[in-house]
Amino acid sequence: MTRPVTLRVNGRAHVLEIEPQTPLLFILRNDLALNGPKYGCGLGECGACTVLIDGMTARSCCLPAALAEDREVTTLEGLGNMEAPSAVQAAFIAEQGAQCGYCLNGMIIAVTALLRRDPHPDETAMREALRYNLCRCGAHVEIMRAAMRAAAPL
Repeated sequence: MTRPVTLRVNGRAHVLEIEPQTPLLFILRNDLALNGPKYGCGLGECGACTVLIDGMTARSCCLPAALAEDREVTTLEGLGNMEAPSAVQAAFIAEQGAQCGYCLNGMIIAVTALLRRDPHPDETAMREALRYNLCRCGAHVEIMRAAMRAAAPL
């Protein structure tokens, strides 16, 4: 049964008539046309669907949309854009930290969340933050280089 659900996504409020148990990922992609988060495994294990909810990483493929109601949801699109990328996005661009790019959403969101908690993490902390984000292409070296570039003091 549908009902109105208010989602705050990337700083904007959206009132949507939805089934509250619908995965947040489906709402983000299908209703709000935000394609940063990707459908990967559908089980919350690969990280492609990761978003920030109140600053914490969350797997949107297995999170009912109603659980994000009245909380701040940030997607890849909410971090920056082509004209003004976030520091993490800029580091991934500079280091060419992707091959196919499918995992990139989760990687960038995970690094962003870590840097908000710890602006200067060491490599061990960065590896731990990225641990549950899968890259099937094998771009791990470039991803780590980009992540550490984003964490480097200015």
